[in-house]
Amino acid sequence: MALILLVRHALTDATGNRLSGQATGLHLSEVGRAQAEGAAERLRPLPLAALYSSPLERCVETAEFIAAGRSLTIVERPALMEVDYGSWTGRSFGQLYRTAGWKRLMQAPSSIRFPNGETLQEVQSRCVAALEEIGARHPKAAVAVVAHADVIRLSLAHYAGVHLDLYQRLTVSPASVSAVLLGDRIPRILRMNDTGSLEDLVPKRRPPARPRSQNVRRLR
Repeated sequence: MALILLVRHALTDATGNRLSGQATGLHLSEVGRAQAEGAAERLRPLPLAALYSSPLERCVETAEFIAAGRSLTIVERPALMEVDYGSWTGRSFGQLYRTAGWKRLMQAPSSIRFPNGETLQEVQSRCVAALEEIGARHPKAAVAVVAHADVIRLSLAHYAGVHLDLYQRLTVSPASVSAVLLGDRIPRILRMNDTGSLEDLVPKRRPPARPRSQNVRRLR
């Protein structure tokens, strides 16, 4: 099975202040660069076969830290993009908290379409399809995927069997790592919102097979 390591991008100056969505031009802050470097260090023991990323700058810049010192090319996948929040994109959370739409989002997120944007069901479908394709391409390897908070939360909710209306109960912090096994068996979530050591996920080397004993006949 493929080991998919879902890495949330590190902090930007807008993180936690504005609903960034698919806005471009947002780069990692100084704190974010330190976070990304820390995430890359935690991933260092794992032999990554590939590295995928949302095309948005904050994800690509996080992926660059992971790629450093490895023979990996960052493969950008539009299907891993953050939610298209439509006309909410760029608005401050302070503004959004006071709207009826935000209250509805908190109560029943599966029931809304963001103004001129996507539904969360559409986002979940495209992200899970992308992860399934990535897993099929690397069936026996570890792969890092750098994406966004809601993209990762919606994907984890799918693999955990959590209803879309409850996905916000899952927390995915900046530069955290979540790990999922995908393949021809039941998906397994091995990590969620992890910011510690990942060394126990390093595949263990199998001891060399012992030669089969042969029965030798004695000649009398």
